[in-house]
Order: sequence, then C-alpha cells, then structure tokens
Amino acid sequence: MTFITASAGRGRPRTALISRLAHMLAVRRQRRALLKLDDRALEDIGISRTEARAEANRPFWDAPESWRC
Repeated sequence: MTFITASAGRGRPRTALISRLAHMLAVRRQRRALLKLDDRALEDIGISRTEARAEANRPFWDAPESWRC
C-alpha cells in the first residue's frame, strides 16, 4: 500500500515566501538607514535629502526591479 503525504512539495513555496519577506524587511531597513545619513554622506552617494526622504517613504514592497532576488 502506498501513502501520499499532503506535505509533499510544500517546502519550496514556503521557502520562497520566507525569502521574499526577508527581502522586503531588508529593503525597509535600508530605506530607514538612508534617513539617518547626513548631508555629506548623501552627497557622496549622489542624492539629495529630498530624494532620500522620497525613497524612504516608499512602501517596503515597492522595490525597484534591480533589487529583486
């Protein structure tokens, strides 16, 4: 007699979900860190205080395509 378990094949979607959530939290953390930079550091990376605020205020799920895993 063969038994088929309901959990077979469930590991990947769960892993993908956890990975996606970790990525979203990293984006949020990076955007919050951007707010803490002083004007000189912002100038070094080539953005203004206004641009830094605009980026930091974006929702964490709204990351540029180039940031995605």
